[in-house]
Amino acid sequence: MATEFIEFDEFARSRQAQLRRAAYLLCGDWHLAEDLTQTALAKLYAVWRKVRMESADSYARKVLFRTFVDETRRRRWWERPGAHQYEVAAPVLDPDLRLVLLAALRQVPARSRAVLVLRFWEDQSVEETAAALGCSTGTVKSQTSRGLATLRRILGDRASTVLPVSGARAGTGGESGPGYLKAGW
Repeated sequence: MATEFIEFDEFARSRQAQLRRAAYLLCGDWHLAEDLTQTALAKLYAVWRKVRMESADSYARKVLFRTFVDETRRRRWWERPGAHQYEVAAPVLDPDLRLVLLAALRQVPARSRAVLVLRFWEDQSVEETAAALGCSTGTVKSQTSRGLATLRRILGDRASTVLPVSGARAGTGGESGPGYLKAGW
């Protein structure tokens, strides 16, 4: 039992920052991102004996993204995060454009947002995204298309500088622009 706790503790410490960044992209609030990360890690700990070490990363991401979608469905109007913008540690090419993109991403429905973050931030394939979210590859493709269309509508003229070309796949080199959405912003 103590060995399992030590293994989990080492895993959680090494992956917490990465999970928190992904959670921030989903919810747009560092405090909610911390809550999502802790919830995901707590759920992972509950089944740690069953999770193989080589699949722990993908399982943790799956739990994080599913928790986000579930929480979004349950969230009441008074539980919405404030309009605060927090400092971001990652370097950016254009901070104003980054803020515009993050604000636009928060307007995308939760399921599409989860797909976009997995596909273009986490650089996951369609199949990996489908496995993480527990849906079909067709659902991932349609949610990607809808999410990008929503972002293009919201961003207007700026869309061509931050979004992948229609039909481009993450990590394939088929994208255009400086790469905010497609290269971790």
